[in-house]
Amino acid sequence: MAGFKNVIGHESVVESLQNALMLDKVSHAYLLEGEDGSGKMTIAEAFAMALQCEKGGKDGCFECPSCRQALTRNHPDIIFLQQTKEKVISVDDIRHQINETIAIKPYGNKKKVYIIEHAERMNDAAQNALLKTMEEPPEYAVVLLLTTNKELLLSTIRSRCVALQMHPIPDERIAEYLQNVLGVSEEQASLCTAFAQGNLGKAANLSGSEDFMEIKLSTVQLMKRIHEIDLYELTQAIKQITEYRLRITDYFDLMTIWFRDVLVYKATSDANKLVFRDEVYDIKKQASLSSYEGIQNMITAVYVAQTRINSNVNLELSLELMLLTIKEN
Repeated sequence: MAGFKNVIGHESVVESLQNALMLDKVSHAYLLEGEDGSGKMTIAEAFAMALQCEKGGKDGCFECPSCRQALTRNHPDIIFLQQTKEKVISVDDIRHQINETIAIKPYGNKKKVYIIEHAERMNDAAQNALLKTMEEPPEYAVVLLLTTNKELLLSTIRSRCVALQMHPIPDERIAEYLQNVLGVSEEQASLCTAFAQGNLGKAANLSGSEDFMEIKLSTVQLMKRIHEIDLYELTQAIKQITEYRLRITDYFDLMTIWFRDVLVYKATSDANKLVFRDEVYDIKKQASLSSYEGIQNMITAVYVAQTRINSNVNLELSLELMLLTIKEN
Protein backbone atom coordinates (compact mmCIF):
# COMPACT_ATOMS: atom_id res chain seq x y z
CA MET A 1 0.00 0.00 0.00
CA ALA A 2 1.26 3.49 -0.83
CA GLY A 3 0.22 7.07 -0.18
CA PHE A 4 -0.93 9.82 -2.52
CA LYS A 5 2.65 11.05 -2.85
CA ASN A 6 3.48 7.80 -4.64
CA VAL A 7 0.74 8.26 -7.26
CA ILE A 8 2.06 9.19 -10.70
CA GLY A 9 -0.39 11.23 -12.77
CA HIS A 10 -4.12 11.41 -12.03
CA GLU A 11 -3.73 14.80 -10.37
CA SER A 12 -7.42 15.69 -10.68
CA VAL A 13 -8.51 12.45 -9.00
CA VAL A 14 -6.02 12.89 -6.14
CA GLU A 15 -7.00 16.55 -5.71
CA SER A 16 -10.69 15.66 -5.51
CA LEU A 17 -10.11 13.06 -2.81
CA GLN A 18 -7.72 15.24 -0.82
CA ASN A 19 -10.17 18.14 -0.93
CA ALA A 20 -12.84 15.85 0.51
CA LEU A 21 -10.45 14.91 3.31
CA MET A 22 -9.47 18.47 4.18
CA LEU A 23 -13.03 19.83 3.99
CA ASP A 24 -14.42 16.83 5.91
CA LYS A 25 -16.85 16.12 3.09
CA VAL A 26 -16.07 12.49 2.43
CA SER A 27 -18.81 10.67 0.52
CA HIS A 28 -20.14 7.25 1.52
CA ALA A 29 -19.29 5.82 -1.90
CA TYR A 30 -16.75 6.41 -4.67
CA LEU A 31 -16.53 4.86 -8.12
CA LEU A 32 -13.08 4.74 -9.74
CA GLU A 33 -13.15 3.72 -13.40
CA GLY A 34 -10.14 2.86 -15.54
CA GLU A 35 -8.21 0.08 -17.22
CA ASP A 36 -6.52 -2.64 -15.21
CA GLY A 37 -3.14 -1.24 -14.23
CA SER A 38 -4.26 2.37 -14.48
CA GLY A 39 -3.72 3.03 -10.77
CA LYS A 40 -7.21 2.59 -9.30
CA MET A 41 -6.06 0.34 -6.47
CA THR A 42 -3.08 2.54 -5.64
CA ILE A 43 -5.36 5.56 -5.26
CA ALA A 44 -8.01 3.60 -3.33
CA GLU A 45 -5.42 2.35 -0.85
CA ALA A 46 -3.91 5.82 -0.46
CA PHE A 47 -7.35 7.30 0.23
CA ALA A 48 -8.20 4.54 2.72
CA MET A 49 -4.93 5.08 4.59
CA ALA A 50 -5.43 8.85 4.70
CA LEU A 51 -8.99 8.38 6.00
CA GLN A 52 -7.68 6.31 8.90
CA CYS A 53 -4.50 8.28 9.61
CA GLU A 54 -4.36 9.44 13.23
CA LYS A 55 -2.79 12.77 12.22
CA GLY A 56 -5.71 13.68 9.99
CA GLY A 57 -3.86 15.20 7.03
CA LYS A 58 -4.50 15.00 3.29
CA ASP A 59 -2.22 11.95 3.04
CA GLY A 60 -1.22 9.15 5.32
CA CYS A 61 1.68 9.99 7.64
CA PHE A 62 3.21 6.50 7.23
CA GLU A 63 4.20 6.59 10.90
CA CYS A 64 1.15 6.25 13.17
CA PRO A 65 -0.08 2.75 14.16
CA SER A 66 -3.05 3.05 11.79
CA CYS A 67 -0.85 3.91 8.80
CA ARG A 68 1.59 1.14 9.61
CA GLN A 69 -1.30 -1.34 9.64
CA ALA A 70 -2.59 0.05 6.35
CA LEU A 71 0.82 -0.19 4.71
CA THR A 72 0.91 -3.94 5.39
CA ARG A 73 -2.76 -4.46 4.43
CA ASN A 74 -3.39 -5.52 8.00
CA HIS A 75 -5.81 -2.76 9.02
CA PRO A 76 -9.01 -4.08 10.68
CA ASP A 77 -11.12 -1.25 9.23
CA ILE A 78 -9.84 -1.38 5.64
CA ILE A 79 -11.59 -4.38 4.15
CA PHE A 80 -10.76 -5.78 0.71
CA LEU A 81 -13.63 -7.84 -0.72
CA GLN A 82 -12.47 -11.37 -1.55
CA GLN A 83 -14.04 -13.18 -4.49
CA THR A 84 -14.99 -16.76 -3.69
CA LYS A 85 -15.87 -17.62 -7.29
CA GLU A 86 -13.76 -17.10 -10.40
CA LYS A 87 -14.61 -13.90 -12.31
CA VAL A 88 -17.88 -13.42 -10.38
CA ILE A 89 -18.66 -11.48 -7.23
CA SER A 90 -21.64 -13.31 -5.83
CA VAL A 91 -24.47 -12.17 -3.59
CA ASP A 92 -22.97 -14.28 -0.79
CA ASP A 93 -19.68 -12.37 -1.11
CA ILE A 94 -21.52 -9.07 -0.62
CA ARG A 95 -23.77 -10.33 2.18
CA HIS A 96 -21.09 -12.08 4.24
CA GLN A 97 -18.23 -9.61 3.75
CA ILE A 98 -20.12 -6.30 3.66
CA ASN A 99 -23.78 -6.36 4.64
CA GLU A 100 -23.30 -8.54 7.72
CA THR A 101 -20.26 -6.60 8.99
CA ILE A 102 -20.94 -2.97 8.10
CA ALA A 103 -23.13 -2.41 11.18
CA ILE A 104 -20.14 -3.25 13.41
CA LYS A 105 -18.50 0.03 14.32
CA PRO A 106 -14.84 0.68 13.47
CA TYR A 107 -12.21 -0.67 15.86
CA GLY A 108 -11.23 2.71 17.27
CA ASN A 109 -10.77 4.32 13.85
CA LYS A 110 -12.68 7.12 12.15
CA LYS A 111 -14.03 5.14 9.24
CA LYS A 112 -14.74 1.65 8.02
CA VAL A 113 -13.59 1.37 4.41
CA TYR A 114 -14.61 -1.35 1.97
CA ILE A 115 -12.67 -1.73 -1.28
CA ILE A 116 -14.32 -3.75 -4.06
CA GLU A 117 -11.95 -4.44 -6.95
CA HIS A 118 -13.45 -5.47 -10.31
CA ALA A 119 -16.86 -4.24 -9.16
CA GLU A 120 -18.21 -4.94 -12.66
CA ARG A 121 -18.01 -8.64 -11.78
CA MET A 122 -20.90 -8.34 -9.32
CA ASN A 123 -23.90 -10.23 -10.65
CA ASP A 124 -27.36 -8.68 -10.45
CA ALA A 125 -28.16 -10.24 -7.09
CA ALA A 126 -24.86 -9.00 -5.63
CA GLN A 127 -25.43 -5.48 -6.93
CA ASN A 128 -28.93 -5.36 -5.48
CA ALA A 129 -27.63 -6.59 -2.14
CA LEU A 130 -24.95 -3.87 -2.12
CA LEU A 131 -27.52 -1.26 -3.14
CA LYS A 132 -29.56 -1.94 0.01
CA THR A 133 -26.53 -1.12 2.13
CA MET A 134 -25.63 1.94 0.07
CA GLU A 135 -29.14 3.38 0.43
CA GLU A 136 -28.76 3.85 4.20
CA PRO A 137 -25.08 3.45 5.10
CA PRO A 138 -23.75 4.03 8.63
CA GLU A 139 -22.13 7.44 9.08
CA TYR A 140 -18.66 5.88 9.34
CA ALA A 141 -18.88 3.66 6.23
CA VAL A 142 -17.07 4.36 2.95
CA VAL A 143 -17.35 2.03 -0.06
CA LEU A 144 -14.80 2.26 -2.88
CA LEU A 145 -15.85 0.57 -6.12
CA LEU A 146 -13.07 -0.04 -8.65
CA THR A 147 -14.17 -0.94 -12.16
CA THR A 148 -13.03 -1.18 -15.75
CA ASN A 149 -16.57 -0.42 -16.98
CA LYS A 150 -19.05 1.48 -14.83
CA GLU A 151 -21.82 0.86 -17.37
CA LEU A 152 -22.01 -2.72 -16.11
CA LEU A 153 -23.16 -1.42 -12.73
CA LEU A 154 -26.76 -0.57 -11.89
CA SER A 155 -27.63 3.07 -12.53
CA THR A 156 -28.95 3.24 -8.96
CA ILE A 157 -25.50 2.27 -7.66
CA ARG A 158 -23.72 4.73 -9.95
CA SER A 159 -26.01 7.56 -8.85
CA ARG A 160 -24.97 7.06 -5.21
CA CYS A 161 -21.26 7.32 -5.94
CA VAL A 162 -18.81 10.12 -6.58
CA ALA A 163 -17.46 9.05 -9.98
CA LEU A 164 -13.74 9.50 -10.69
CA GLN A 165 -12.22 8.66 -14.08
CA MET A 166 -8.65 7.47 -14.54
CA HIS A 167 -7.21 9.16 -17.63
CA PRO A 168 -4.10 8.11 -19.60
CA ILE A 169 -0.79 9.33 -18.19
CA PRO A 170 1.47 11.30 -20.59
CA ASP A 171 4.04 9.09 -22.33
CA GLU A 172 7.01 11.13 -21.16
CA ARG A 173 6.09 10.58 -17.49
CA ILE A 174 5.71 6.83 -18.02
CA ALA A 175 9.03 6.57 -19.87
CA GLU A 176 10.73 8.61 -17.16
CA TYR A 177 9.35 6.28 -14.46
CA LEU A 178 10.45 3.16 -16.32
CA GLN A 179 13.99 4.47 -16.82
CA ASN A 180 14.61 6.28 -13.53
CA VAL A 181 12.70 4.07 -11.11
CA LEU A 182 12.72 0.61 -12.73
CA GLY A 183 16.07 0.98 -14.51
CA VAL A 184 14.67 0.06 -17.95
CA SER A 185 16.75 0.94 -21.03
CA GLU A 186 15.64 3.91 -23.13
CA GLU A 187 14.69 1.75 -26.14
CA GLN A 188 12.70 -0.72 -24.05
CA ALA A 189 11.03 2.09 -22.10
CA SER A 190 10.02 3.74 -25.38
CA LEU A 191 8.47 0.52 -26.68
CA CYS A 192 6.61 -0.33 -23.45
CA THR A 193 5.36 3.24 -23.16
CA ALA A 194 4.02 3.30 -26.72
CA PHE A 195 2.42 -0.09 -26.22
CA ALA A 196 0.78 0.77 -22.88
CA GLN A 197 -1.05 3.85 -24.22
CA GLY A 198 -1.02 5.86 -21.02
CA ASN A 199 -1.32 2.93 -18.60
CA LEU A 200 1.63 3.03 -16.18
CA GLY A 201 0.86 -0.34 -14.59
CA LYS A 202 0.74 -2.04 -17.98
CA ALA A 203 4.00 -0.39 -19.07
CA ALA A 204 5.73 -1.50 -15.86
CA ASN A 205 4.51 -5.08 -16.25
CA LEU A 206 5.58 -5.23 -19.89
CA SER A 207 9.05 -3.92 -19.08
CA GLY A 208 9.72 -7.00 -16.97
CA SER A 209 7.87 -9.54 -19.09
CA GLU A 210 9.99 -12.15 -20.88
CA ASP A 211 6.93 -13.27 -22.87
CA PHE A 212 6.38 -9.74 -24.18
CA MET A 213 10.02 -9.37 -25.20
CA GLU A 214 9.85 -12.74 -26.97
CA ILE A 215 6.79 -11.62 -28.93
CA LYS A 216 8.52 -8.31 -29.69
CA LEU A 217 11.60 -10.11 -31.05
CA SER A 218 9.46 -12.43 -33.17
CA THR A 219 7.51 -9.48 -34.58
CA VAL A 220 10.64 -7.49 -35.45
CA GLN A 221 12.26 -10.46 -37.18
CA LEU A 222 9.17 -10.95 -39.33
CA MET A 223 8.74 -7.25 -40.14
CA LYS A 224 12.39 -6.94 -41.22
CA ARG A 225 11.96 -9.61 -43.90
CA ILE A 226 8.29 -9.39 -44.79
CA HIS A 227 8.98 -8.02 -48.31
CA GLU A 228 11.41 -10.78 -49.28
CA ILE A 229 10.14 -14.01 -47.70
CA ASP A 230 8.66 -16.72 -49.95
CA LEU A 231 5.36 -18.57 -49.55
CA TYR A 232 6.89 -21.35 -47.43
CA GLU A 233 8.43 -18.86 -45.00
CA LEU A 234 5.14 -16.98 -44.92
CA THR A 235 3.36 -20.18 -43.88
CA GLN A 236 5.94 -20.77 -41.16
CA ALA A 237 5.50 -17.20 -39.94
CA ILE A 238 1.74 -17.75 -39.67
CA LYS A 239 2.34 -20.90 -37.61
CA GLN A 240 4.64 -18.98 -35.31
CA ILE A 241 2.11 -16.20 -34.80
CA THR A 242 -0.64 -18.68 -33.97
CA GLU A 243 1.53 -19.99 -31.12
CA TYR A 244 0.82 -16.66 -29.42
CA ARG A 245 -2.92 -16.97 -29.85
CA LEU A 246 -3.72 -16.02 -26.26
CA ARG A 247 -1.81 -12.75 -26.74
CA ILE A 248 -2.40 -12.22 -30.45
CA THR A 249 -3.50 -8.64 -29.78
CA ASP A 250 0.03 -7.93 -28.51
CA TYR A 251 1.40 -9.13 -31.83
CA PHE A 252 -0.98 -6.89 -33.76
CA ASP A 253 -0.17 -3.86 -31.60
CA LEU A 254 3.57 -4.37 -32.09
CA MET A 255 3.11 -4.62 -35.85
CA THR A 256 1.09 -1.42 -35.85
CA ILE A 257 3.81 0.39 -33.89
CA TRP A 258 6.41 -0.88 -36.39
CA PHE A 259 4.52 0.43 -39.43
CA ARG A 260 3.83 3.74 -37.70
CA ASP A 261 7.60 4.01 -37.20
CA VAL A 262 8.06 3.38 -40.93
CA LEU A 263 5.52 6.11 -41.68
CA VAL A 264 7.11 8.55 -39.23
CA TYR A 265 10.57 7.98 -40.66
CA LYS A 266 9.35 8.39 -44.23
CA ALA A 267 7.76 11.70 -43.28
CA THR A 268 10.52 13.09 -41.05
CA SER A 269 13.75 11.07 -41.53
CA ASP A 270 14.18 11.54 -37.76
CA ALA A 271 15.31 8.36 -35.97
CA ASN A 272 14.78 10.01 -32.58
CA LYS A 273 11.03 9.91 -33.13
CA LEU A 274 10.97 6.13 -33.57
CA VAL A 275 9.84 3.60 -30.98
CA PHE A 276 12.02 0.87 -32.53
CA ARG A 277 15.10 3.11 -32.62
CA ASP A 278 17.50 0.16 -32.61
CA GLU A 279 15.95 -1.03 -35.88
CA VAL A 280 16.40 2.25 -37.73
CA TYR A 281 18.34 0.64 -40.61
CA ASP A 282 15.48 -1.72 -41.52
CA ILE A 283 12.80 0.91 -40.86
CA LYS A 284 14.65 3.32 -43.17
CA LYS A 285 14.86 0.58 -45.81
CA GLN A 286 11.11 -0.16 -45.64
CA ALA A 287 10.27 3.53 -45.73
CA SER A 288 12.26 3.92 -48.96
CA LEU A 289 10.57 0.90 -50.56
CA SER A 290 6.99 1.87 -49.64
CA SER A 291 4.71 4.74 -50.59
CA TYR A 292 2.66 6.64 -48.02
CA GLU A 293 -0.42 4.85 -49.37
CA GLY A 294 1.33 1.49 -49.12
CA ILE A 295 2.29 2.04 -45.48
CA GLN A 296 -1.26 3.07 -44.65
CA ASN A 297 -2.52 -0.08 -46.40
CA MET A 298 -0.25 -2.17 -44.16
CA ILE A 299 -1.57 -0.53 -41.02
CA THR A 300 -5.11 -1.05 -42.27
CA ALA A 301 -4.36 -4.72 -43.02
CA VAL A 302 -3.33 -5.28 -39.39
CA TYR A 303 -6.50 -3.58 -38.15
CA VAL A 304 -8.70 -5.62 -40.51
CA ALA A 305 -7.08 -8.89 -39.42
CA GLN A 306 -7.60 -8.01 -35.77
CA THR A 307 -11.26 -7.16 -36.44
CA ARG A 308 -11.79 -10.43 -38.31
CA ILE A 309 -10.25 -12.52 -35.55
CA ASN A 310 -12.34 -10.70 -32.92
CA SER A 311 -15.37 -11.67 -35.04
CA ASN A 312 -14.25 -15.33 -34.96
CA VAL A 313 -13.08 -15.48 -38.57
CA ASN A 314 -10.53 -18.28 -39.11
CA LEU A 315 -7.24 -17.22 -37.49
CA GLU A 316 -4.86 -18.70 -40.06
CA LEU A 317 -6.84 -17.29 -43.01
CA SER A 318 -7.00 -13.84 -41.44
CA LEU A 319 -3.25 -13.82 -40.80
CA GLU A 320 -2.47 -15.07 -44.31
CA LEU A 321 -4.54 -12.30 -45.92
CA MET A 322 -2.91 -9.72 -43.67
CA LEU A 323 0.65 -10.84 -44.42
CA LEU A 324 -0.01 -11.06 -48.16
CA THR A 325 -1.39 -7.52 -48.15
CA ILE A 326 1.66 -6.28 -46.24
CA LYS A 327 4.01 -8.13 -48.61
CA GLU A 328 2.33 -6.62 -51.67
CA ASN A 329 2.63 -3.07 -50.33
